[in-house]
Amino acid sequence: MRLILYSKPGCHLCEGLQEKLEQLENLNCELEVRDITTREDWFLAYQYEIPVLCLCNHTGAEDTEGGVIEERLPRPSPRASVQQLAQMLGKYLSI
Repeated sequence: MRLILYSKPGCHLCEGLQEKLEQLENLNCELEVRDITTREDWFLAYQYEIPVLCLCNHTGAEDTEGGVIEERLPRPSPRASVQQLAQMLGKYLSI
């Protein structure tokens, strides 16, 4: 599994969430950070909603456009501690 963080440079909410995700010791998946300013489709989809977390399963399942399916996760509170973030992600991952 892969956890995808859609963010953009200079976004303090994105940077804070990324720092907390990197502090998780038992994160049983790869963390990929995607800069929405590098692709127009990401920018149009997430420009008003970042940070956005998605879970991508490596099951080979594909959507109708031929891409891998991403499950959007609820946005954690910016005030959530690393422990609270781990608890929230534990519902979706094997932490």
